[in-house]
Amino acid sequence: MTYQNQLTPSQREAVSHIEGPLLILAGPGSGKTCVIMHRIAALIASGVKPYNICAITFTNKAAEEMRQRVSVMGIATGSHISTFHSLCVRLLRQYADKAKINSNFSVYSSADQAKCIKQAVKICELDKANFPPSKMLDAISSLKNKLVTAESFKENATEFFPKMLARIYTQYQNILTKCDALDFDDLLMKTAFLLQDNPDVCSEIANRFKFLLIDEYQDTNHAQYKIAKSLASLHSNICAAGDPDQSIYRWRGADIGNILAFEKDWPDAVVVKLEENFRSKPEILKMADKLIEKNQNRKQKKLIPTKPPAADVAITEFEDEAEEADGIAQKIRQLVEQGISVRDIAVFYRVNSMSRTIEEAFIENQIPYQIVRGTEFYNRKEIRDLLAYLKVLVNPNDQTALLRIINTPTRGIGKTTIDRINVYAVAHNISFFEALGKVKDIESLSAAPKAKVAVFVNMLEKFQKYVSGNVKPDCNQKVAVIAERVFVESGLKKSLEVSGDTENSALENANELINAAALYDQQTEEASLLDWLQQISLFSDTDAYDASNERVSLMTLHAAKGLEFGNVFIVGLEDGLLPHERSSTDKDELEEERRLFFVGITRAKEGLYISYSRYRTIHGQMLRAVPSQFLYELGSDFVKTNSNAMQQQSEPSYTIDEIPEFFTGQAVKHEKFGYGRIKEFVDMGQSSIVVVRFNTGQTKKLMVKYANLSKVDIQ
Repeated sequence: MTYQNQLTPSQREAVSHIEGPLLILAGPGSGKTCVIMHRIAALIASGVKPYNICAITFTNKAAEEMRQRVSVMGIATGSHISTFHSLCVRLLRQYADKAKINSNFSVYSSADQAKCIKQAVKICELDKANFPPSKMLDAISSLKNKLVTAESFKENATEFFPKMLARIYTQYQNILTKCDALDFDDLLMKTAFLLQDNPDVCSEIANRFKFLLIDEYQDTNHAQYKIAKSLASLHSNICAAGDPDQSIYRWRGADIGNILAFEKDWPDAVVVKLEENFRSKPEILKMADKLIEKNQNRKQKKLIPTKPPAADVAITEFEDEAEEADGIAQKIRQLVEQGISVRDIAVFYRVNSMSRTIEEAFIENQIPYQIVRGTEFYNRKEIRDLLAYLKVLVNPNDQTALLRIINTPTRGIGKTTIDRINVYAVAHNISFFEALGKVKDIESLSAAPKAKVAVFVNMLEKFQKYVSGNVKPDCNQKVAVIAERVFVESGLKKSLEVSGDTENSALENANELINAAALYDQQTEEASLLDWLQQISLFSDTDAYDASNERVSLMTLHAAKGLEFGNVFIVGLEDGLLPHERSSTDKDELEEERRLFFVGITRAKEGLYISYSRYRTIHGQMLRAVPSQFLYELGSDFVKTNSNAMQQQSEPSYTIDEIPEFFTGQAVKHEKFGYGRIKEFVDMGQSSIVVVRFNTGQTKKLMVKYANLSKVDIQ
């Protein structure tokens, strides 16, 4: 085929493979998405029907990009292209009876889940200080990713904490079930069980999707792995594309072992390496290769540059975070003066809190910027209020949404009324929504609150007619029309207009949500409120990135995955930040932090500017920082050439000739942390580092020349 003439030999090999398992090891900037698109075209050209092809990726933005490329390339439409979660929603709605759920289930956002887990801890009568709801939710998420149900976890819980977690998990699931709601992890877990427990359903779906293409396979968790394995086991036509060196989501369940063990799972798999890099200059790739070769859990490959040299690469030391932020701002002004667009510049950091000083410097220097943290838009009160109304229209049992809107805007329905309705619902074993409809029968309520509730119920029933199309035939297809009517007729719009917000930003946000619905209506052939709400619920930070904005992009390293910029700044290369402090005693965590830095480096095309500070404010205290070990791992070619200041730190505890050598297992004493024992000694000459486990239980990574450690002889 003529289009294959544009591909490299390795890309062509991956595209031309038709039957059987295929593993594409794709380095950053290697044209992976292009290969997947051409592979879809090649499958169709070989006689495969588009209907039989399923391509799965990890963000809505990536899925939309794939769909657009299919259109531009003139590939026949009909292939299923979506995220894992979107596919699961579709399958669960289609086979709801087999999955033992209602087909109109709500997908709960992070904010909804937070409410439910707090309620679960309260029902269990446990102290939130000892059982923090957010940590309990993380623990439950981890269990679900491993396909451990509340029932099975409870059966195996023998110690105190697991028993308490089992109680919380059970109550949390009861709350979701009562609301006909699923959280993100349920979407995967219930789909995995649907396929596992119903061979007929699994066979039907596998026969529909005879060719499975999974992008970013290194980011799959156990549930996603099981879903893919179940579907592909009937035909073995699975193509997994990804890069172990870019696996950075271990904290949310991603298992790098899935891609590392692909050849074990599929012994006859063909493996193709995409090593040519079409994004970055050679100097940037050399740095990335030098760093990532320190990892052991990986598939060996090299990054082969296709661009000419002459990248601007620098590692710079600053006195503190304020000087670092100002230095970045000044450098960006220089780049802009050279004709570089601010939209082609990005600043990456390890944690969101690091953006504050950078924002201040940008404001002072009049540099336009955007923070890529898109889910925050959907967490605004006015947005959550309007969405709650719309959620109730498609799922009246969504009690979390109902309780949010029953007195929003204020309509005189107070807590006492709500509590009495809830008691009635529990006593009669009906939903809260059904109890609202029977408010006249609730003897504990007087006439006044009954009348107010009746008005509210009548309003919701009118809104539900909009969704069914009984009021206007095209309402079911026009989500924006429904959203606009609900916004006005619920009183939300008027309440925002009189709220006293001089800039009316809340009103503008609500209108922006309606505009988003209108855009969805335009782009979707079979638009529905249920589908739109589903898309919003699966929205991620990366989906919010707008490449057309004439602004510098500020984001975490995790959010940068899948993006690219001409010039990239990576800040805070200090021990405790990057690598993060939690990786100090965990080899796998440390390797993931190294992969995260690798991802950041390989986003850059022309310029890469890495920085660290001698001092940084942590928890309100200005503390001396230790340069990240990753800087030394880059090698002397980068560190000595680009950061002489790295060798010029002041106020050392020892002179150069006095720097002592330590060994693993040696007992030591520190003035502040007390006695401890060395777990690791990294010999870097003047910049040697020790990892010390102190008797207090703390583990600290210290630069020897500043640590002022004394050896302790234990007889």
